[in-house]
Amino acid sequence: MSFPTVYIPHGGGPWPWVPAWQEPHAQLRRYLEALPASLPAPKAILVVSAHWEERKPTVTTAAQPGLLYDYGGFPADTYNLSWRAPGSPALAARVRELLGAAGIDSAEEAERGLDHGAFVPLAVSWPKMDIPVVQLSLIFGLDPAAHLELGRALAPLREEGVLILGSGMSYHNMGGFFSPGGQAAAQAFDQWLADSLSSPMERWQSLKNWANAPGGRSSHPREEHLLPLMVIAGAAGEDPVRITMRGQVLGKPVLAAEFGG
Repeated sequence: MSFPTVYIPHGGGPWPWVPAWQEPHAQLRRYLEALPASLPAPKAILVVSAHWEERKPTVTTAAQPGLLYDYGGFPADTYNLSWRAPGSPALAARVRELLGAAGIDSAEEAERGLDHGAFVPLAVSWPKMDIPVVQLSLIFGLDPAAHLELGRALAPLREEGVLILGSGMSYHNMGGFFSPGGQAAAQAFDQWLADSLSSPMERWQSLKNWANAPGGRSSHPREEHLLPLMVIAGAAGEDPVRITMRGQVLGKPVLAAEFGG
């Protein structure tokens, strides 16, 4: 069985544990809670988060990874969360093997915990903590082509029971959230992205040139939250896409996408 690859929005900080943030994330919660039932049961999850960048693609190798509370200004109890999924040194080694075979130099990290782009959505979707999780970094420079190639190299994992999950936000302008300003640009980019993903033969070229899209730079002043999508699309090849969520998070349009499966 070839697993689908999935790109999700992860929302703002530790939102599932912050009562005041429930309503702005209501659609996202419903989507994430329903996600596992829409997929085959994975043997492990490889998550690519917007919140980790390294000089070369780097994987977590801890057998029991901790959590990295990489956010600020939230209630004290959100810095003492207890969601703890196991890691998978074997999957980390397999990721490095595949990257090496594709001529991509990589590294490993034994101490870093899962950041909030990884553990927050996973805690909503897989609260039982019974599926091993490995995190893979982005690459400094945020070059779309490099991340598409990174995903292409990882595609064999789809035949090995691994869910490759990209966690970001298809809109991420911190000054634009909760503000009516920029709504037209955000909607234009959301539509462009949905249309571009739906054209498998042109998808890679479109994604490489995302910054020239309508509303592109307004939606992503810095593109780290879009780059996990490049990895997911790279692993998907020319598989068809389903836009599995189209809604609002923190007042701006966002989408989730599933390729293949």
